[in-house]
Amino acid sequence: MNKPSPLVYLALVAYICAPTLIGWVMDPHGEWYRPFGIWLLIVAVAFLVQRYKKKRTQGSKP
Repeated sequence: MNKPSPLVYLALVAYICAPTLIGWVMDPHGEWYRPFGIWLLIVAVAFLVQRYKKKRTQGSKP
């Protein structure tokens, strides 16, 4: 059985959470740093995924 791509999981999470996140970010009474916090989280996750992939590919080479 094929394992689904992580991109499929990301799309599913984005589809489920997007309406709530957009409402949360666009709230006029919210803090100014909310969008920056979301972008920081996205960058951190991308960094960790790339680091994990790099470490995994280096370990598989003879």
